[in-house]
Amino acid sequence: MVGSIEVMMPNVHSNGAISNNGLEEKLDEFRRVLGKSDDDLLKIVGVGAGAWGSVFAALLQDSYGRFRDKVQIRIWRRGGRSVDRATAEHLFEVINSREDVLRRLIRRCAYLKYVEARLGDRILYADEILKDGFCLNMVDTPLSPMKVVTNLQEAVWDADIVVNGLPSTETREVFEEIRNYWKERISPPIIISLSKGIEAALDPVPHIITPTQMISRATGVPKENILYLGGPNIASEIYNKEYANARICGAEKWRIPLAKFLRQPHFIVWDNSDLVTHEVMGGLKNVYAIGAGMVASLTNESATSKSVYFAHCTSEMIFITHLLTEEPEKLAGPLLADTYVTLLKGRNAWYGQMIAKGELSLDMGDSISGKGMIQGVSAVGAFYELLSQSSLSVLHPNEKKPVAPVELCPILKTLYKILIKREQDSRAILEALRDERLNDPRERIEIALSHAFYKPSLLGQP
Repeated sequence: MVGSIEVMMPNVHSNGAISNNGLEEKLDEFRRVLGKSDDDLLKIVGVGAGAWGSVFAALLQDSYGRFRDKVQIRIWRRGGRSVDRATAEHLFEVINSREDVLRRLIRRCAYLKYVEARLGDRILYADEILKDGFCLNMVDTPLSPMKVVTNLQEAVWDADIVVNGLPSTETREVFEEIRNYWKERISPPIIISLSKGIEAALDPVPHIITPTQMISRATGVPKENILYLGGPNIASEIYNKEYANARICGAEKWRIPLAKFLRQPHFIVWDNSDLVTHEVMGGLKNVYAIGAGMVASLTNESATSKSVYFAHCTSEMIFITHLLTEEPEKLAGPLLADTYVTLLKGRNAWYGQMIAKGELSLDMGDSISGKGMIQGVSAVGAFYELLSQSSLSVLHPNEKKPVAPVELCPILKTLYKILIKREQDSRAILEALRDERLNDPRERIEIALSHAFYKPSLLGQP
């Protein structure tokens, strides 16, 4: 269990990174922060096995899994999810293209089942292949083998650190179940949420609910023990050791030691106090990434069109965050980079491209085989529903009359009409850019910076 002892962890290098032979010392320092005794395992569990959740657990396994007498790293995913024949065939090709993976499976006596699945003589399951290091949403990037648990109670009941890798649409339901397993805990765990997305609630007043808020309300875990981690990165590229960075946001008590514990030479983790802005931006970037994918496809990757879209969508993001927070973190540095990479290459941008090309249909839903949950779709609905409430009216800068905040967000409005109402096709996103009445994005940013439209009630604050 997590204790209440606070010990400051000394810097190893100026940037916090340490060499591989210092990993055990780094683990020992973090164990002391948690007040762990010598014979008490540090128990870390990932909840949810999408691409990022699986990679995050695999990174921890690669770094600390060798110290079995000091730390236990596991990941939970639901059992029973079968792997379709096409994916099994592709997985077999991936295995045979990687000599290291092939040898590992043969050594573990696990290769034959992939041969049988390739021939159609056997059905594989997602939890089964995850144990061998294959995430169903990212089979092209083999991970290290992991300890997989399909019983949620077994996974979380005594965990010191729980990593939420679930989509925002599933977070509340799963953590409400987890609450039942934590009733007899003496001290609460630390929870790191990787989830990006929001829900909208209209009672008693319109407000958003972020994943960390969902977790706190569902479990009763104190807010200071719940943190958000996000950054400008693509899961597969991080695991392939491309240089990346992220921020862990939340209370100082835990974010500083966690940043040092999670930091690796190729994955630098900084700490930041502004949880709200980072978490909201995490949801917003997925919204606008879908539109970015549409624009890229419809304009044959026109750099000019994409830059125009980028200017307008970032101004809307700045406007929306200033509705929610009086002094939000500026859309610059890592926050801007996170937005950029998501618009450039994330699964939501891919989804927008496929919709615009006609290779995917909205009728197929927002859970796509091989990609997982496209969280931007539900986020479009949530942000639109919230910002269209007349009770939140703001003064239109040109028309000088009260309007719902969404009226100052034409890109968001258009995405809602395309994805949720289905009143328009994807080409409407270009019309939104070409609308002669669209204000200079600078004007929207200036409005946001004036603080005139700050609505603390949107976060449930008085």
